[in-house]
Amino acid sequence: MSIEPGPMSTNTLPEALAAQPLEPHQRTYLEGFFAGVKERAVVFGDLFPGGLPGQTPGAAEEEAEVTAEERIKREEHPLDSFYRIADNARSNTAPEKEEVFRFKWHGLFYLSPVKNSFMARLRIPGGRLTAAQMRDLAAAARDLTSGYVQVTTRANFQMRLIQPKDTVEFLRRIRSTGLHTQGAGADNVRNITCNPTAGVDPEELIDCTPFVKDLADHILNQRAFSNLPRKFNIAFDGGGLIGSVEDTNDIGIKAVRVGPDVRFRFAVGGATGHQAFANDLGIHVPPEEVVEVVLALLRVYLEKGNRTNRKRARLKHLLESMPLADYLAAAETRLGRTLDRAPLAPGELSYGHEKLAHSHIGPHPQRQKGLHFLGIALPAGQITPKQMERLADLAQNYGSGDLRLTVWQNIIIPDIPDAYLATVQKAVVRAGLSWKQSHVSSGIVACTGNRYCKYAATDTKGHALELARHLEKRVHLDRPVNIHFTGCPHSCAQHYMGDIGLLGAKTRAGEEAYTVFVGGGFGSHRACGRLLFQAMRFEELKPTLEKLLLAYLHRRHADESFQKFALRHEVRQLQEMVG
Repeated sequence: MSIEPGPMSTNTLPEALAAQPLEPHQRTYLEGFFAGVKERAVVFGDLFPGGLPGQTPGAAEEEAEVTAEERIKREEHPLDSFYRIADNARSNTAPEKEEVFRFKWHGLFYLSPVKNSFMARLRIPGGRLTAAQMRDLAAAARDLTSGYVQVTTRANFQMRLIQPKDTVEFLRRIRSTGLHTQGAGADNVRNITCNPTAGVDPEELIDCTPFVKDLADHILNQRAFSNLPRKFNIAFDGGGLIGSVEDTNDIGIKAVRVGPDVRFRFAVGGATGHQAFANDLGIHVPPEEVVEVVLALLRVYLEKGNRTNRKRARLKHLLESMPLADYLAAAETRLGRTLDRAPLAPGELSYGHEKLAHSHIGPHPQRQKGLHFLGIALPAGQITPKQMERLADLAQNYGSGDLRLTVWQNIIIPDIPDAYLATVQKAVVRAGLSWKQSHVSSGIVACTGNRYCKYAATDTKGHALELARHLEKRVHLDRPVNIHFTGCPHSCAQHYMGDIGLLGAKTRAGEEAYTVFVGGGFGSHRACGRLLFQAMRFEELKPTLEKLLLAYLHRRHADESFQKFALRHEVRQLQEMVG
């Protein structure tokens, strides 16, 4: 039986349905339904008020609470967004807002509003690369970027001012070298670091390079590790003379001697931008198990990290509500076994050697008889393509073809025979670089700054070079002092752990300034610097630090480091010294 449809408003019912014969009760229902749709959007939760089939209780509420970044990742995994990069490249188009976030998974960072172009960050496990790779990277930088190349505090390279049209070719050329940009930003495990002298350090307990490479392969080839709650840093330390500042990482793995054997201790929760060093987990792990344990600890964070508040999403924040014992137990559940306990008494962990931030600059004998490694200082971590090629030639012609980037933004060439050392030193100087230890400029670390980073309040690179020139002429230090410039609270240059830490700021008049911290350190001297001055104009900062360092030289105890000097005095006393 057919019933003719009565008069009905197409404002509340689609035309396709309005044209169909309906029972009166059907018409009434649909008019009410579409009237409701008009008043508010319908979501899938309306169809399943108790949650989706198979969904755990509370999952619907959790979905509604996740951050915008988590929503973007769930809509399309950022590793699947390469087609967007290719589309934009064909039309030389800038990325949309959500694409800016997604493209970080491919190592591309759009610099707007500072520059309308991309910065690319690489992954170089352990900071180690070959002469051939260095040449290829130099060519890519020359052909497709501004030629502005910097070494980062995670011992890798960043290259800048890549136009959208060149992104695909740039990524292709990086992959052809055997290196990667994948996961170099956003919610990923960042470049894995270790001692820059691994394998050649005469005092190291174990070469961590194989563990770094193994772990890096796992990270790149397991998709789950590309969807963390926030970024994650991992570092290994093999126990040698040149440290890796492993205790500033989310997971720091340190080699120690246990009787005749070498074991690894684990520390977790480091984030010096949040004034937190990693806490010892109280376990000993044999080398053959170390990568497996790292992955288990990482999976706990992957599952339990905060996805509803980006400001509370680092591992440090998870450990504020999850005791270390519980975190370890959760990792052991995933491993299926209990790890050997080795609790520490306060201050028990010994580093064995005095590790200074830039003690690697200059020539040093290796564990291999008759060979040296040469540490080369880069001005504020900057290097040109031409200099990259020159260092690649030196590494190949006079070394083993190996080069090492450091977390201190410098470069090391290892395996130089004694007979060729002087030749390499002269060539480094001709390339416009220096191998000579400077107790000021060799210890300066600087983040990108506001020339290229939208977050930075100051020109950290430019100011770092200017301060170095000022102090080198006026202060003659006889031991290293580390000065860390960072442009914003993200603390990419880890200002809290410098002897002198400088955090970019603005004065009320809008002038570039720095908040000054003193007394920071790492390793056996780890400490977060204390606030000394707020928002001091850079022009005032130069003479102020000059006076502070001169006061240190005149008032220190015998062989006293700057850190010990700064911590021995009250903040008021230090302020009076420069008043």
